[in-house]
Amino acid sequence: MPSFNLLLVFLVITHLSFCQQIDKIINKNDVERVEKALSSDEMSGRKTFTPGIEKAAGFIAAEFKAAGLSTWNNSESFRQEFKLIRPRLVSLSGTADKLPLSTKNSFVITTLPVLRVNHSSGFEKAKISAGANLYYEANKYIQSKKNLLVLVDTGFTKNFAGLSRFRQQIYQSDYTVAFILTNTDPAEYLIEAVHDITPMNLANVVGIIPGKTKKNEYVIFSGHYDHLGTGMPINNDSIFNGANDDAAGITAVIMLARYFKETANNERTLVFAAFTAEEIGGMGSQYFSRQLDADKAVAMFNIEMIGTDSKWGKNSAYITGYEKTDMGKILEKNLDGTGFSFYPDPYPQQQLFYRSDNATLARLGVPAHTISTSKMDAEKFYHTVDDEAETLDLDNMTMIIKAIALSARTIVNGKDAPSRVDVQQLR
Repeated sequence: MPSFNLLLVFLVITHLSFCQQIDKIINKNDVERVEKALSSDEMSGRKTFTPGIEKAAGFIAAEFKAAGLSTWNNSESFRQEFKLIRPRLVSLSGTADKLPLSTKNSFVITTLPVLRVNHSSGFEKAKISAGANLYYEANKYIQSKKNLLVLVDTGFTKNFAGLSRFRQQIYQSDYTVAFILTNTDPAEYLIEAVHDITPMNLANVVGIIPGKTKKNEYVIFSGHYDHLGTGMPINNDSIFNGANDDAAGITAVIMLARYFKETANNERTLVFAAFTAEEIGGMGSQYFSRQLDADKAVAMFNIEMIGTDSKWGKNSAYITGYEKTDMGKILEKNLDGTGFSFYPDPYPQQQLFYRSDNATLARLGVPAHTISTSKMDAEKFYHTVDDEAETLDLDNMTMIIKAIALSARTIVNGKDAPSRVDVQQLR
């Protein structure tokens, strides 16, 4: 009996010490400091391709450095820089056997101002058959880094024009992917296209804490740091500060980086990523995914809009795509007894799992989920000039960040690995 009592005392002391440690590292004062800096008027709404987002990137990089993070792939900077190409189609014409080609039945992804492709150009052929997921398959071929001619079944005639979403902004690439709407395999073809090409510079901000025994297994904590910039004045306010969307998520990423660096109990390598260009199509997370071996990514905690109470009140949040892996159950187990609860996404009709930066890695099989509290059916400041730090519940937001830290611990220390996403079940 005495030995049992000693064990009980030891456990109580250990628990209290652990709580004091997390409260010291993740506290409201620091959460408020970071949140207010990121959502300040000085950042001018952090719109992609503006000086405001460059200022935000510099602030995040400085926080990563102060936390003691290492750079990704031992680069000289926390900035993960890349180029996007904005192509504007001027003209497209050609033939596939005797079929005339136009924008109604053909589409190209290219960074070449003048493109001329024919059956002698050495392009591989691929096919999107009836019943397949058109956009999933199209994106797969666009990401393949191959010169391809993709034959698309005519059953997709009504949806074919939707492929144009992939041309709005694309990465600098030496590869061209051409799509033709046809049920035949043309022996001869010619595609000619002219684009106006505009190059644009972007950067994610990425830092890591190398793992101890499982360095080649990655756990990712992420959010997006871009927002909408400025617009027409409303009540003398023209800045979309994006305090909740998603300065709150980036604040969490920074605080989690500090916490895990100081606790130093990660067997797996931890990656902290602030993504750019989420608001214009998720370009930052897409580029990031191309630099990472998805098979080595064990889990992704994408954090978005945690500054307001959830529909269940305080000390709660939801996980998008909860049913797609067992990651949510692992997080719940780790939070047992804390008084904090994770729930499945209560807004499935809004398809939130596919609308944030987790989606890119999820489509590669990674257990990648977004954690949020946003009441998407009643979030009155969403994408308005009133999304400012003063509207957030910073006490509750601090508790949510602590809960994420605690919920992740068995994944971070290598004991648990969530089940993979079944990509065939994704839309």
